[in-house]
Amino acid sequence: MNLRPEHIGCPEFRRLLRADRRGFLRSGFLGFAGLSLSNLLRMEAQAKAAGAKTSRDKSVIILWMRGGPSQHETWDPKPDAPQDYRGAFGAMSTSVPGIQICDLMPMSAKIQHKYSIIRSLHHTDAGHSSGDHIMFTGYLPTPAQNLEINAYPSCGSIVSKELGHQNPKLPPYVVIPRNCPGTGPAYLGARHAAFATEADPAQPRPFSIPNFTPVEGISFDRLDDRRKLLGSFDQIRRDVDASGVMGAMDSFQQKAWDIVGGPDARSAFDLDAEPAKIRERYGFMPAYVAPTPDRCGVPAWSQRMLLARRLVEAGVRLVTVDLRWWDTHVKGYETMRDGFLPRWDRAYTALIEDLDQRGMLENTMVIAWGEFGRTPRVNSTGGRDHYPGVFSAALAGGGIKGGRVVGSSDKQGAFPADNPKTAQDVLATMYRHLGIDVAKNYDDLQGRPHPILPHGTPVDELFA
Repeated sequence: MNLRPEHIGCPEFRRLLRADRRGFLRSGFLGFAGLSLSNLLRMEAQAKAAGAKTSRDKSVIILWMRGGPSQHETWDPKPDAPQDYRGAFGAMSTSVPGIQICDLMPMSAKIQHKYSIIRSLHHTDAGHSSGDHIMFTGYLPTPAQNLEINAYPSCGSIVSKELGHQNPKLPPYVVIPRNCPGTGPAYLGARHAAFATEADPAQPRPFSIPNFTPVEGISFDRLDDRRKLLGSFDQIRRDVDASGVMGAMDSFQQKAWDIVGGPDARSAFDLDAEPAKIRERYGFMPAYVAPTPDRCGVPAWSQRMLLARRLVEAGVRLVTVDLRWWDTHVKGYETMRDGFLPRWDRAYTALIEDLDQRGMLENTMVIAWGEFGRTPRVNSTGGRDHYPGVFSAALAGGGIKGGRVVGSSDKQGAFPADNPKTAQDVLATMYRHLGIDVAKNYDDLQGRPHPILPHGTPVDELFA
């Protein structure tokens, strides 16, 4: 498939991808740790001392299908619609009688009984960044908002704030490989920003996290010496505290270092520890080629999903996996057939089955969606354009019963036909899974209170 630059998303999407390469909204963990991780740990200790609640071992993986996947070419095919609506693909039966999905997802069809579909999601904003903000925060962007900076906290930052660390040696909130619009902490502050890996698991091996990997020729012992030296400078800068609090602060800084460079973190992020057959099961492609204007770079998806499984297994509470490039304005048929759907199908199926076989699916909710869907009618260049009027999502785990379909779209896939749902409803479902009260308020920088979600009701039909 030969995709020219103009084939890979709209101008807004390409601008966002360029911003990614510049380090858009970076929250690298060394910066996170250096600025405020020790403060976070201190605050968590205070909360525990005050009797704050702790959460059960529950996690969330958000498979962020960035760009906006077509509902017609994924979970809501329209085989009886006119050709310019249904597109080039057909529909196939699944393991659950009466449910059909796109015929280019045969592996997903075989495990339909393990996940469910919402076909009636909708909102009103067709912009990438503004749609991102809605889906990650549950709030509409403010009129004057810089869409590259959150006005309200992302769900991951809320989880970090509310629940803190499940494994004290790992961050509670991780983004693979880097932040995108909507994933920021807003007024919760940098201590609740995501740890962005800033490295792609599908790059040539050995995969390594920049913040965990010493500069060539520098061992972790030498890094530890450097830490101690920096600590001595920090001690000089501090005011003398006769109360003895400084000793406790040193312990929090030590704990922060343990998270950044400790063995638990290095082990969790070490994909080479996975058996080759597991990596192949997800779709490991050693001849990975990075995204360029000529190539979509989609082989990265599989190993990102595998890394997400390793992280929740090790104790990360929420992992967002950036699965970009679904912005199929041009040559949508070729792009979906030759690039996206076969790789998505394999990796998604592997993730759900892997979690299930490890006994993790019951406690790990997996949400697969994007910022919107695509236009019901195929455009003149063989693609579909931005469309928030109706779109679909796939959800599994966390007590969700497989084989359900919630809501429906009309005959052309243009509007919800019944039981319409919103991003807020899905986020409310996720928060309930984690034991978080969405009515709780946090003050913004002007001291104004805002609830975790402005509205939204858990999608109980997924559990019936």
